Amino acid sequence: MDTHALRAFVAVAETGSFSMAAERLRLTQPAVSKRIAGLESVLGTRLFDRIGRSVSTTEAGQTLLPRANRILREISDAERSLREIPGTVGGNLAIGTSHHVGLHRLPPVLRSFARNHPGVELEIRFMDSEKAHEAVAAGKLELAVVTLDPQATDPRLRSTPIWDDPLSLMVACDHPLAGETEVDVESLAAWPAVLPGPGTYTGQILQSLFAARGARLNIGMSTNYLETLRMLAAIGLGWSVLPDTMLTQDLVKLELAGTAMRRELGYVVHRERSLSNAARALLGLLDAEAPAQES
Repeated sequence: MDTHALRAFVAVAETGSFSMAAERLRLTQPAVSKRIAGLESVLGTRLFDRIGRSVSTTEAGQTLLPRANRILREISDAERSLREIPGTVGGNLAIGTSHHVGLHRLPPVLRSFARNHPGVELEIRFMDSEKAHEAVAAGKLELAVVTLDPQATDPRLRSTPIWDDPLSLMVACDHPLAGETEVDVESLAAWPAVLPGPGTYTGQILQSLFAARGARLNIGMSTNYLETLRMLAAIGLGWSVLPDTMLTQDLVKLELAGTAMRRELGYVVHRERSLSNAARALLGLLDAEAPAQES
């Protein structure tokens, strides 16, 4: 069983397509098919069902996938450790980040990192914070800079807060609630909201808040892109909860009675993964950001 065949298998399993796997690996589709066929021959079992244009993993393929990822990760870690013995910072570094953190928090850090370590090929993957946590836990990313899980539910992960991110209730300037100095959960429940999905960490904060008061959210629209939520709130389609840093002149910030909403932004790494020199260098820059937020 060679690593080229395993990489082809993982690429097809994750993309659900031989052609997309070929693009990812920069190979021809016949070359990918040949590697999969060779792997299936060695293992003596079919790894994919091919029905029409649909490709799905068999039970054997589903069993192999996490093991294949672990094998490839360990090989990559071993190669990197040997390569980085001299202490140089280089190679490829893949990180995950949410659109909000990537646009509003990371740019100064990444600018310094690129300037200090030009030999690193940086790959930034934008995704929901929840998906980024899963990717780090599965070993697909070395680290993610995202909204942190408020419950810290995955024991495999180590989370480090860097930025405190206060949240506020916001409405359009002509919204009926705009003239109120303070509102409560019960009165909010009567008005439609535009909010992140209930599966997001920010959504969970709101769900818990309303559930504690015995109220139900009246969600008119939902999206995980905060910039889109800001626009929807600004044109009057509903109230929203957004980071204070996103307040603009076409929105009014309201006080929510008895509640101070906030979330933590920071980085997540796997507790058992040895990090590359490049990853450690980036974490050093991120850690340096924390004191500036406390002053």
